Amino acid sequence: MSTDTAKKDLLRGGQFLVKETKSEDVFTPEDFNEEQKMMRDSVKEFVEREVWPHKERFEQKDYALTEEVMRKAGELGFLGVAVPEEYDGLGMGFVSTMLVCDYISGATGSLATAFGAHTGIGTMPITLYGTEEQKKKYVPKLATGEWFGAYCLTEPGAGSDANSGKTKAVLSDDGKYYSISGQKMWISNAGFANVFIVFARIEDDKNITGFIVENDPENGITFGEEEKKLGIHSSSTRQVFFNDTKVPVENMLSERGNGFKIAMNALNVGRIKLAAASLDAQRRVTDLSVKYANDRVQFNTPISKFGAIKSKLAEMATSTYVGEAAAYRAAKNIEDRINIRLEEGNSHSEAELKGVEEYAIECSILKVACSEDVQNCSDEGIQVFGGMGFSADTPIESAWRDARIARIYEGTNEINRMLAVGMLVKKAMKGHVDLLGPAMKVGEELTGIPSMDKPDFSKLFAEEKDMIAKLKKVFLMVAGSAVQKFGPKLEENQQLLLAASDILIEVYMAESGILRAEKNAKRFGEESQAEEIAMAKLYLYHAVDIINTKAKEGIVSFAEGDEQKMMLMGLKRFTKYTNMPNVVELRNKIAEKLTSENKYCF
Repeated sequence: MSTDTAKKDLLRGGQFLVKETKSEDVFTPEDFNEEQKMMRDSVKEFVEREVWPHKERFEQKDYALTEEVMRKAGELGFLGVAVPEEYDGLGMGFVSTMLVCDYISGATGSLATAFGAHTGIGTMPITLYGTEEQKKKYVPKLATGEWFGAYCLTEPGAGSDANSGKTKAVLSDDGKYYSISGQKMWISNAGFANVFIVFARIEDDKNITGFIVENDPENGITFGEEEKKLGIHSSSTRQVFFNDTKVPVENMLSERGNGFKIAMNALNVGRIKLAAASLDAQRRVTDLSVKYANDRVQFNTPISKFGAIKSKLAEMATSTYVGEAAAYRAAKNIEDRINIRLEEGNSHSEAELKGVEEYAIECSILKVACSEDVQNCSDEGIQVFGGMGFSADTPIESAWRDARIARIYEGTNEINRMLAVGMLVKKAMKGHVDLLGPAMKVGEELTGIPSMDKPDFSKLFAEEKDMIAKLKKVFLMVAGSAVQKFGPKLEENQQLLLAASDILIEVYMAESGILRAEKNAKRFGEESQAEEIAMAKLYLYHAVDIINTKAKEGIVSFAEGDEQKMMLMGLKRFTKYTNMPNVVELRNKIAEKLTSENKYCF
């Protein structure tokens, strides 16, 4: 496929809202090539050998074990999947980097955090922003696990407002080094990191600057005690103090004042990787819950036979299946965009940065959706286990605790919700996504006479795809009217933004599930995909309900009188099924497949 053809067919970030996506154009986990399957299997084997048997040690704050496992992961090449071959990495594509992050992260949040912090925010800023000398000096050591990296951005007074940090960098009189002084907190891998990416402010610059700082206790670097945390017990998390720490001027990362940009772009990648890191945790919790439900007998019956338990297992599997669909759909879009830029002559760094930045909206959507799904999944897992689920003797308890941090990492879910809508509006203003035209058409539809034609829903997913199209109209109706009313002040209306974002999230996730199931039904046959089809329909059913609730909340917050009445009538029309699915039947179908296979089998 030529670059021009690829660019024409590949949707830009956010365009899923206003353009139809065909199932044959999405990438699904069933599309993994042989190399990716081999990598997946290697990671799974590694986790079953080196991580899962030592689950209890990870819960007992065995930081040395985390470091040891990370070093072994480096020896097998898992830390360098995204690193170009010239810096001793594997140079694999974005989908493969997602896949490794996915399957290495499910057994314990401690390793997931150490891996994500090292490969993402610890290594990636140097790979993408470093000079050639910096890359040659640091990246090979980081890619192989000889050294470990950490990322020092957050401060006591600078969390979500990352650019407000007080850490200072003062240039020496001879111009050879900067002296960095300040306090950083919540630093993952701090206890065993060899190199830090540190953000500090030079003089009164508007934006912070990034530096590569080697860990040398004789150079004014000290640490707080290991933090006592709800979960991720063996993830080293400490405060780091810099007291006139001398950093050579050649260790400035990128340009002066470019630190905030580095931080934000690192977060974009971190968000979609965090979504991937939530997937195998859901698979494992679902697996454990299915096995327990099959083994646990009450009233002379395995509890997996009871409707209440079937409902839980079906919902857990459904959120996992749809999360996989959405995460790998976006990952392949990013990989394709990176490849297009490489073909156009961009450097690896520029291609990767711009490729991910293009889908920043989807990255935020996935971060929110998957982090909340893994929490819900582990919560329901505890419920399936009953009293045993509350015991630390079962792995479900730690899974629930480990999941909780995911809603805070990489920007809280509240911030990511507002970012997703804010970035979409900005894209529209730049002309990258045409929201105005479709929003005006929805407005005309609201004031026009509804069509009396009965649509043909005889084909698989015909009604569901029609519903997805209508749900997109709900977002355009609510967001379009809100932008008209508030203009630039829209960002001040946070609760309205949160409601609009939930609509956007559910549209993307539900559509991804439908497209995955449709693509697989076409190539493998509908009969073989009966449970997958049921999951796609079940997720959509919930999405319709959520969107209905959130849209009402948004509409009544800013519209009054006839305008409000018209929008609420439109909402009713856009969320109405012609043939309501039998949700109990869908859940039973999914649960029976799970319990017969005795595992998450999708």
